[in-house]
Amino acid sequence: MLKTISLLTIMCISSIAFSQDKLDDNLKIFLDCDVCDHAYIKQNLSNVQFVRDQDLGDVHLFFVTQRNGSGGRLYEVDFIGKNKFEKISYKIEFSTNTDMTSDIVRSEILKHIKIGLVRFWIENGTINDVTVTVPSLESEPEVIEKDAWNFWVFRLGARGYFNGQETNKSSNLNFNVSAKRVTEKNKFSFRASFGENKSTFTFDGNDIIAINNNKSLNVSDVLSINSHWSYGFFGDIGTSTYRNYKLFWRFRPAIEYNFFSYEQSAKKQLVLSYRNGLVFNDYIEQSVFGKEKELIFEHSILLGGSVRQEWGNINGEVSFNQYLHDTTLNSLGFYLGASIRVFKGFNFDVGGNYSITRNQINVPAADVSLEELLLQQQQLQSGYNYWVTIGFSYSFGSIYNSIVNPRFNF
Repeated sequence: MLKTISLLTIMCISSIAFSQDKLDDNLKIFLDCDVCDHAYIKQNLSNVQFVRDQDLGDVHLFFVTQRNGSGGRLYEVDFIGKNKFEKISYKIEFSTNTDMTSDIVRSEILKHIKIGLVRFWIENGTINDVTVTVPSLESEPEVIEKDAWNFWVFRLGARGYFNGQETNKSSNLNFNVSAKRVTEKNKFSFRASFGENKSTFTFDGNDIIAINNNKSLNVSDVLSINSHWSYGFFGDIGTSTYRNYKLFWRFRPAIEYNFFSYEQSAKKQLVLSYRNGLVFNDYIEQSVFGKEKELIFEHSILLGGSVRQEWGNINGEVSFNQYLHDTTLNSLGFYLGASIRVFKGFNFDVGGNYSITRNQINVPAADVSLEELLLQQQQLQSGYNYWVTIGFSYSFGSIYNSIVNPRFNF
């Protein structure tokens, strides 16, 4: 009996060791991508093992994305070699567009991951199951089609949300239409939208109805000067019952300087921008300053930056807005957010915003009723507002995470 147990123990240990050796033979990769379908990639990429931390891998796949002019994304993928592959490091770029379904997008991502890993498979000596397909000499050359839309992208949208119970019901409706044209030299956008929130509360046989609606039209035109400077024009017009606007419009020219080249914007930016222009307000109710309508000048300055690297990302912004007819009417805002990889498996996340608001010239002079306060029918005077979020995550255990089990995910 003892001999049998010993034999089974030896067989189990041998099996575990064999399995571990097989795992160690495969290329270990760390997929660092916020917009990827991880389950799909793990199910369709063989000859590799996915690991849970970048220090445990042979290759760090570091994805950085930006929205492009077509409504899709520009992907920059850094293939960063680790350990015995540390001398291998390069980048692959590709783009998607707004016509692509999520299935096509994830297929494109997987295709470019495979292309980027070929060199690592060769170096690792695990190319038995790797095949490469290229066009034959007889293949017809690719025909580049002329863009019939000349870089213009149009979008229509509508959304409705309804809920209720015996004593109350609410609805939210939104409609929008937009057009934009993005090139290296110019970025033009146009957006029109309408939204309405309606809530009905039944109390003691009576209905209390609260309705807020807003309409807006936004137009902007940004032009490139060089790799660091740009300027633009921003205009908007609209109405808002919540913000006490029967009608408002703004027109503000602006200039911006990026301390880094715009070509590096996916990984790092530090911009200083300034806007100055006219503001017109026609109020539903007389404002707290006794105005029914007014035409004034406003200016603003913003310093903002972002960094995204292997160790995490940091975003920050300081903004100052001021009315020039009365410089005491101003606001100052601060934002900072970060996600930092402190050590293997441990990530720290923090974010917060604090604003000092002394420029709420649109607030009505009349007192707000209890119903309007509870139903949030009107914007209220407030000298400040803030929000804070903080957290961390720590993972440990098996370094491998290639297995996908989708049961009961719905």
